Amino acid sequence: MKTIGLIGFPLGHSFSRKYFTEKFKKEHIEGYEYRNFELPAVERIPQMVQETPDLIGFNVTIPYKQRILPYLDEVDAAARKIGAVNCVKVERAAELHGRCGDGVRLTGYNTDVYGFRLSLLDMLGDRRPDALVLGTGGASLAVRSVLEELGIAYRSVSRTGTGEVLSYASLTAEETASRLLIVNATPLGTFPNTDTAADIPYDALTGEHCLYDLVYNPADTRFTREGRRRGATVMSGYMMLKQQAEKGWEIFAAK
Repeated sequence: MKTIGLIGFPLGHSFSRKYFTEKFKKEHIEGYEYRNFELPAVERIPQMVQETPDLIGFNVTIPYKQRILPYLDEVDAAARKIGAVNCVKVERAAELHGRCGDGVRLTGYNTDVYGFRLSLLDMLGDRRPDALVLGTGGASLAVRSVLEELGIAYRSVSRTGTGEVLSYASLTAEETASRLLIVNATPLGTFPNTDTAADIPYDALTGEHCLYDLVYNPADTRFTREGRRRGATVMSGYMMLKQQAEKGWEIFAAK
């Protein structure tokens, strides 16, 4: 049995195990299992890798997309540019001497970029509106990379705000109204804290706005509901999850 997994803390919100378990059953893929590894500290990664000899790869979620970098032996060029990893391939051979111990080598990738790009283009079509990116953590790195690739001008927003980054307190209705794409790259609204949402001027939203929430559990968040109430086009993170998961599977299953 080959094992694929997910690391992060906490993992109560995650759909990855369910998604892959159903994929294996539906597509008659035998010999694989998907496990959650809820690690309270990033320092537990080498132990997890060594104690799970059948582990061939794992996904990475909050809060370890950046913290995992020192434990990787190689990082894909795209992930290195972004500075965050959400997918790790595990190779095993007696002659390997990696950062997580002898006999193992870890290579990091970022499939969030792939998933976000495909789903965003499906939402926008030919439009390239100016954007607001809510949050400056690991998830926002993939978002900003795709926006730059597509030539979409954006401003980031965080709780404190520094330099070019706006704070929520300084985000005006005028700025919100003029930027027709708003991406929530924070965990606000994630199960079980479903009553939370980024503090932005929702009354400035119009039917021209597109709101993309990277949160996928629940599929309909307070952020997307606030947008829909005002006629905006909304999208949850489920399509991004699905696309990045399939890209990850290509990496894990590759010989």
